[in-house]
Amino acid sequence: MNYNPYDNFIATLDQAAKAIGMQEKDYAVLKHPERELKVAIPVKMDDGTVKYFDGYRIQHSTLRGPAKGGIRYSPNVEINEVKALAAWMTVKCAVSNIPYGGAKGGVCVDPTKLSEGELERLTRKYTIAILPMIGPDRDVPAPDMGTNSKIMNWIMDTYSAFQGNAIFGVVTGKDIENGGSLGRTAATGYGVTLMAKEYMAMYAMDPKNVSIVIQGMGNVGGVSAEMLYNLGCKIVAVSDISGGIRNMNGLNIHEIVDFVKQKKLLIDYKADNLEHIDNHALLTTKCTFLIPAALENQITEEIVPELKASVIIEAANGPTTVAADKLLAQRKIPVLPDILCNSGGVIASYCEWVQNVDVTVWDEERVNQTIELYMKAALKEVLAIGNKYGINYRLAAYGLALKRLAASSRLRGFMP
Repeated sequence: MNYNPYDNFIATLDQAAKAIGMQEKDYAVLKHPERELKVAIPVKMDDGTVKYFDGYRIQHSTLRGPAKGGIRYSPNVEINEVKALAAWMTVKCAVSNIPYGGAKGGVCVDPTKLSEGELERLTRKYTIAILPMIGPDRDVPAPDMGTNSKIMNWIMDTYSAFQGNAIFGVVTGKDIENGGSLGRTAATGYGVTLMAKEYMAMYAMDPKNVSIVIQGMGNVGGVSAEMLYNLGCKIVAVSDISGGIRNMNGLNIHEIVDFVKQKKLLIDYKADNLEHIDNHALLTTKCTFLIPAALENQITEEIVPELKASVIIEAANGPTTVAADKLLAQRKIPVLPDILCNSGGVIASYCEWVQNVDVTVWDEERVNQTIELYMKAALKEVLAIGNKYGINYRLAAYGLALKRLAASSRLRGFMP
């Protein structure tokens, strides 16, 4: 069965609106992205040939401020995925109560198959193609899957060249020496860890008695794994693109993170009492917290009956399908949703953008304090809405976002 992530977004939006008693006319604007741009990007390859790559930039909403969202380089990039990611950014920023709307971009390319020169030429050509849409007060991109601070540096430099002066605030996730922010790299994982800590505190759970499975050992999964391990939690299984590893007595996460940082795959990792497992076995491992930190649509209705996790904490964007969500509710497995749990990254991006616009520099402690302040406030409000309407965490988070976005739309009025 094929899943359309944008259909998932619309279905959840409708479900949340119904739960809080909101009429469709009050949020219909959120079903239609404001702008959709598709571009063909010609790139001169190292061998002298020219190849064309499909690229996208979608602005879902600017109701609450400049559009905000990452740029993804992946051979699987397609229009519905980008639309869904842009829409989730709108909701995520509204839940966090930061003054941004939602956007997303992507190029259909495998960046690992390009030389550095080809990657730079692709990035600069893509930047020129989306130039009319972006800007520090219009649309502020950031890194996502397959992109990094180096690519953000190239985007900032290309944009600035056309403006005639350095505009650091056009993107976030840059290197520190190029207007980046301390704390930005670890911010999403820090936020995931913070939500796990808050949940443990709510239910008086001792971290030493908490077992965790993490799907994905990229930046978010790796940082979350290390931070939760340092809290005393037992990480029993992790995975990357090559497969998973499991030890029910606990993995040595510091050693595994060091191994992954050397660009090695977990399929080649060796240790005593270690099982190499596939993705299905990983997701169905018995644990307290299951943390999907990889791709969309990983937790489907087919796998829900086999899950042995007590709680799901979503670190990835859209890892759970709508159908799976309904089954999880029937099984009474709580889900802390992506739009709440992985918002640390966009809050840190907001901190970077503020520093760029104000021409100032914050220390890492101030960035982390800001992330904690916004995320704790969001969790408190999500819990309040959940209790008021008797709905789960995801619908409560969407309900909170809907209230804020509908209020912005109502107050701004309708342009005749």
